[in-house]
This record gives sequence, structure tokens and C-alpha cells, in this order.
Amino acid sequence: MSNIQESKGKQKSKKEHSNIKWFIQVFIITFILSMIFSYISANGVSHLNLISAILILILVIGVGIFFDIIGVAVTVANEDEFHAKATKKVKGSKDSIKLIRNAPKVANICADVIGDICGVLSGAISALIAMKATEQFGLNFDVQFLLSALVASLTVGGKAVGKGIANSKSTEIVHGVGIILNKFKRGD
Repeated sequence: MSNIQESKGKQKSKKEHSNIKWFIQVFIITFILSMIFSYISANGVSHLNLISAILILILVIGVGIFFDIIGVAVTVANEDEFHAKATKKVKGSKDSIKLIRNAPKVANICADVIGDICGVLSGAISALIAMKATEQFGLNFDVQFLLSALVASLTVGGKAVGKGIANSKSTEIVHGVGIILNKFKRGD
């Protein structure tokens, strides 16, 4: 009996070490990406005209929704469908299997890391847009509250619709990502 308990203890220790390692990796990736994107948005958007800044804001919101869709699709996709495709040597199917087998990590990177960074960026960009609009149109009220509410509504609404799409089209979405990863891996 003690050998079984010892084995379970080692497995638990190994899992805890893996979780700590994953936390550190995600922390570093998030920190670096946040710094880069925050620098670009603060310095880049502040020099743009109002229309261009709004287009970038819409793009950032769209990227957050897009990656949230990927994160959800990977968690609900059926791996068996890709094994059948892999036996037929369909491009991207092996990469799709890897995505599904690593679904918690892929979903964390897509929905949490990229999605949350896009959320923070959209807030910062909307603040810059509010300042620009107030200056350009001489507004006497703080448009930031209205703009923040609009950005939050677009983000949450877009992710709600995206989750439905991810659930119903998970195989197609994961396969599309698998094909893209396959192309990058091969350098085609």
C-alpha cells in the first residue's frame, strides 16, 4: 500500500511543479506582450487621427473575440474526428490533435492571455479616443464613460456570439488553426 501512496505523492508533486512552471511561462508571456502592445497603442494611437484610432480599436476588439472563439473551439472539439482526417493525411489534422490535447493551455493563451490583453488595450485606446474626441469637438461632458460602456458591450456581446459559433463550428475552427500552424511549421 505504501508504494501506491508514494506513487500518488510523486504524481501530485510533478503536477504541482508543472502548474508552477505553466504559471511562470504565462506570466512572462503576458507581461512581455502587454508591454509591447501597450507601448504600441499608447504611442501609435495617440498620433493617429480619430477615424484611424477608432478602426484600430475595432480591430483590437475583433482580435480579442477571434482568439476567444479559438479558445472555446479547442475545448469543445472532438479529437476523434481529427484522427480520421490524420489517417487520410489531411493537412493540419495532426496539429489540430495537438491543439485539442493541450486544450487547457491553448484556451488559456487564446482566451485569457490574448483576450485579456485586448481588453486592457481596448480600454486604453478608448481613453485616448475620448480625449481626442473631447478636444476635436469641444465636448463639455466626459465621453469616456459612454465609450467605455460601448467597448465593453461590443466585447462581451461579440464573445457571447463567438462562443455560440465556437460550439457549433469547433471542428472547422480547430482545423483551420491546425492548417495555419502546419504552414508555419513547414515554412510553406
